[in-house]
Amino acid sequence: MSSEIVQLVEQAGPYLMTAVSSYGAAVLTRAENAAAEGTAQLGRRILQMAWRRRDQQGRAELEAAVQDAADAPNDEDAAAALRQQIKRALRDDAELLAELTRLLPAGGETVNVTASGPRSIAAKNIGTAVTGDNTTIKP
Repeated sequence: MSSEIVQLVEQAGPYLMTAVSSYGAAVLTRAENAAAEGTAQLGRRILQMAWRRRDQQGRAELEAAVQDAADAPNDEDAAAALRQQIKRALRDDAELLAELTRLLPAGGETVNVTASGPRSIAAKNIGTAVTGDNTTIKP
């Protein structure tokens, strides 16, 4: 197995487990939810991309791994089995590998941001962000 696949799956692991923890086994068929937390959303997208591209047997294996991880979210063996399914999908599908490479943050960068409370924002490299009533920005 290529080191690129191993590295990508290690990078995707936290996203996958957050998605499984957030959505459970329904992660494979759940529609996108704009209010969902970004990490869970990315993990959901990765799992759905892999699931859609697998044959019937591959889908069943991925579904079983997702169900096991959802049933035991703190079980490292279940998480490893899920990562192994993603590795298989990537090994068997070069196009999926390329898509996942583009989807994950560059350079292994993981960003976790939490914004809570009225008028809170969470952003990275957006330039100027202004919150509040009656705010004026002058050049």
